[in-house]
Amino acid sequence: MNFVFVSPNFPEAYRWFCIRLHENGVNVLGVGDASYDTLHPDLKRTLTEYYRVDSLENYGQVLRALGYFTGQYGKIDWVESNNEYWLELDAALRTDFNITTGLKSDEIWKYKSKMAMKEFYKKAGIPCARYAPVTDLAAGLAFAGEVGYPIVAKPDNGVGAIATWKLKNEDDMREFFQDPPQVQYLMEEYVSGSVTTYDGICNSKGEVLFAASHITRNSIMDMVNEGVPTYYYVDKDVPADVEAAGKATLKAFHASSRFFHLEFFRLTADKPGLGRVGDLAALEVNMRPAGGFTPDMLNFGQSADVYQIWADMVAFDELRHTYDGPHSYCIYAGRRDENNYVLSLPQLEARCGSHAKLFTRMPDALAGTMGNQVAIACFDTLEEVDAFVHSAFQLDEPV
Repeated sequence: MNFVFVSPNFPEAYRWFCIRLHENGVNVLGVGDASYDTLHPDLKRTLTEYYRVDSLENYGQVLRALGYFTGQYGKIDWVESNNEYWLELDAALRTDFNITTGLKSDEIWKYKSKMAMKEFYKKAGIPCARYAPVTDLAAGLAFAGEVGYPIVAKPDNGVGAIATWKLKNEDDMREFFQDPPQVQYLMEEYVSGSVTTYDGICNSKGEVLFAASHITRNSIMDMVNEGVPTYYYVDKDVPADVEAAGKATLKAFHASSRFFHLEFFRLTADKPGLGRVGDLAALEVNMRPAGGFTPDMLNFGQSADVYQIWADMVAFDELRHTYDGPHSYCIYAGRRDENNYVLSLPQLEARCGSHAKLFTRMPDALAGTMGNQVAIACFDTLEEVDAFVHSAFQLDEPV
């Protein structure tokens, strides 16, 4: 089997996808814009060959890379990046090389358009916030008259909460339209809730081989735009309603042979048309692993190896390993360099003792959303999680 991994060096932990594929007997070929000398030594040993392009944005160069690989190794069986930013590139390459193990260009829209996602969520029976495409001020004011403020404005094709805004009143609405976006945006009624996810891997039949759930209490939008503390945790186990909603969503999307990251709101206030406190409502669908170090957190908290599970799905279309170790709450704290915390990162790690799992730096490209300083630990109780969050974000008072 010939597998082309797009941008196998970023994030750096993605080398483990390649390593596990290689260990499963897959011929792993890499294409990226990083120089070969900068690749992690483990990645170099894993890749049969690496083709460097000046830019992955230059489709002609990437196309030539796959043409070269085809000439050298035969038909390409898989193309994948597991990266939201390159999903459309992956699909275009599958289309041009007739690769049938993933979505092609005429199908990828349902995983990229937030408005399209809502229709599939509805097919799954998951209620969605009301929305409208952004057109002009008059339409925006009319939508606000229907659903009330605040309103969330976000790109129809975007990653996470980047370029997402909360319009709190008519003044914000008018200011937004003074310099309207040049890409398709939508407006959505604001939903008060914590983000609860269904993360995992499914095979070619859509059967879930592994699943977990993580919870973000603070608004992701406020993390990005207002710098509120960035933290979330992997739950010990998947709640029954999250599993049911997640599987229904996968079925509606006809998802197959994918790592998936499905997002729901757990309502913290009653919302007419969506449900009561504690109910689930749809947010977004992402057919790739959750960002940052979340795959590693799934491993820490679930005593698993998601890189291996994914590689087994690719190579064998089934689960080849069992993971029956203990489950724990795995908490991520993303701290920002501009803040002066009571505890330094080494001091926080020392305080965690054996609970500490990974304390490091976030790559600059992801730090705006995730914070600069990474602190990941596992605990048995939510009380311990809350204590960790308090210690991680406690600010040193100015003298």
